[in-house]
Amino acid sequence: MSRAVPPETRTFTVAVTGNPNSGKTTLFNALTGIHAKIGNYPGITVDRRTGTLTLPNAGRVHLVDVPGTYSLTARSLDEEIAINALLGRKGLMRPDAALVVLDATSLERNLYFFMQVLEFDIPVVAVLNMQDAAHEEGIDIDLATFREIFKVPVVSTVARKGQGIAEVKEALNRVLIAPPSHQQAGWLWNPGPELQKDLQDLESAIQDEVHFPLETRNSRRAFALWLLASLHAESELVVRPRLRELTLAVQARIKSAGRDLDTETIAQRYTFIDGITPQLIKRVDSDKANLTDRIDAVLTHPFWGSLIFLLIMAIIFQALFSWSEPAMTFIENFFALLTVGVQNIVPAGFFRDLLNEGIIAGVGAVIVFLPQILFLFLFISILEGTGYLARAAFLIDRLMRKMGLNGQAFVPMLSGFACAIPAIMATRTIENRRDRMLTIMAVPLMSCSARLPVFTLIIALLFPAKDKFGFLSIGTLMMLGLYLLSTLLALTAVSLLGKTVLKGRPQPLLLELPAYRLPDPKSVFMTLWERTRLFLTMAGTIILVITILLWLMLNFPRSGQLTQNEDVLRTAARGDQELLTRLDSRDQAESLQQSYAGRIGTFLEPALEPLGFDWKIGVGLIGSFAAREVFISTMGIVYGISGEVDEESAGLRQAMRRDRRPDGRPLWTPLVGASLMVFFLIAMQCMSTLAVTRRETKSWRWTVFMLVYLTSAAYLSSLLVYQGGTLLGLA
Repeated sequence: MSRAVPPETRTFTVAVTGNPNSGKTTLFNALTGIHAKIGNYPGITVDRRTGTLTLPNAGRVHLVDVPGTYSLTARSLDEEIAINALLGRKGLMRPDAALVVLDATSLERNLYFFMQVLEFDIPVVAVLNMQDAAHEEGIDIDLATFREIFKVPVVSTVARKGQGIAEVKEALNRVLIAPPSHQQAGWLWNPGPELQKDLQDLESAIQDEVHFPLETRNSRRAFALWLLASLHAESELVVRPRLRELTLAVQARIKSAGRDLDTETIAQRYTFIDGITPQLIKRVDSDKANLTDRIDAVLTHPFWGSLIFLLIMAIIFQALFSWSEPAMTFIENFFALLTVGVQNIVPAGFFRDLLNEGIIAGVGAVIVFLPQILFLFLFISILEGTGYLARAAFLIDRLMRKMGLNGQAFVPMLSGFACAIPAIMATRTIENRRDRMLTIMAVPLMSCSARLPVFTLIIALLFPAKDKFGFLSIGTLMMLGLYLLSTLLALTAVSLLGKTVLKGRPQPLLLELPAYRLPDPKSVFMTLWERTRLFLTMAGTIILVITILLWLMLNFPRSGQLTQNEDVLRTAARGDQELLTRLDSRDQAESLQQSYAGRIGTFLEPALEPLGFDWKIGVGLIGSFAAREVFISTMGIVYGISGEVDEESAGLRQAMRRDRRPDGRPLWTPLVGASLMVFFLIAMQCMSTLAVTRRETKSWRWTVFMLVYLTSAAYLSSLLVYQGGTLLGLA
């Protein structure tokens, strides 16, 4: 008997779950529109997408997009999140129902996960998605037989086209207002006598020890089986001590009897699936299926596939470096106009300086990376939507595996040459948490484009173009060497961190090669919108605060009143704009020396001296934390250079060449330049990278670890270069 629930009395929770590449997120987007929100799972650094839906009788429904997974056995983070979301473990709300999305082109594989969900007696609506692709591949699924076997409502959809969405809402509405009272098929295979005994031994303990609802015997037995399959002695799964001890004891008994739990469970489920497949699925030969095989023969070919892969990566790199340039220039010009507008409207003083030099300049220097982020995620979304990204990961996996990562890490690592911010955000495509964290920790070592102006300035200053080695200049060789060194350092970091702080079992790359299809424009748009929203939110919070703090450090305390001599000089220079400009530049340099940043640079000078640096370089390093290229403009202020300063400024180079240490020796020598470039190559001199690391890892601990380990490595490497060169007589 159905029971209508007034919308105002309750909000239902529904989990949207299924295998990866089943169209689960596309269905979620179709049901929730652009109103989805992103949070994170309690205690877990993984995004949690939620949205709302209003149904005629059930009223307000809270939808949760559960990470795609092939099974509920918690051998990976995604699998653990899926079981927690479906059972209401670890602070999550237990769903009133689940929308299980099944890929109609690969139904046999999807049914394994579907059977596991049914075993927990969770009210289910089965959604057979991608029916258009199934028909094109000559696959016909008998929906009536599906309902008869599994005893659940089943809806046929093409989510990316919006087909069947109304039917999904109708079926979900019925299930929520009239739950099936556990009349679903439940367990469709029978455990053997020994396994039944094992499960019974755990069931009684589960009733006493588990503090989330397992209302039926089916669900308790399913949880017992999940414990046996998921828990091991080194497992980090949170299970009460008595239940853990009993589970490990039952596992030991199974092992001592020479039994294989996988054979008794996985094989049994697939035996059932193989038995019903002829009733459910009818196949005819399809030109599209044959075409997929022919395309794969090229795209996964060791030579041709690699060539195509390199071409696609080159296009992505071109987009990040060149195609994004007009949009980045537009953003820079917009913030420049904004600065002029503030100067014209706001009276001179502290507030105007804060707005222009602190907030607008700082946030603008970060938002300028937005075009690169959008380009990168546009390409990733398109490649993932077409099915090519899985082929690319498969193709590059063998090479990446030798370096301690899997193939999914290649795109983020390569993107790090453009900018670490989109590269770290792109690690979301890496399913395994350990590999994802390793990639995030190593990406900042890839020499990003923001370092290029600093390297250009130092090489042009200290390594003249006329100095050649063969037909190449020393400067060119040094630039190539820096990029090669950054790659080697990143791979070394992966190897060392993978054996220490991120020690764990290397996970094999298990990939499904999905059918080729056109990407869903709405899903691509949603991905770009979410990335933009998250990045702008980050720029308006963490980065804004750090920007203001850095500006205050570089500009306060401000110098006092002009001395009498200074006043006389300025009076005499009245009308001589060039002299006044030089006086302003000198005052600016003196103010910087007396600022908090200048005082910190002076305080740090004894620690920086072994690297070949003085307090001026120390101030430049502090300023560069806002953005690496800010080092150049800070040096311009330190040396009192008037006007705009960049890596090509002849005046800045001349001032740096003239600079002397207290004993009369030149400050800027080739050895100092090499030491500084090595420091910049390794050090975490970018607050935006730290902010996006905090956002992606949801952990201040890992963010601080990145800052400490990279800064320490930079210091030690720079120390080795300078002191080693000094011992060799290169100083």
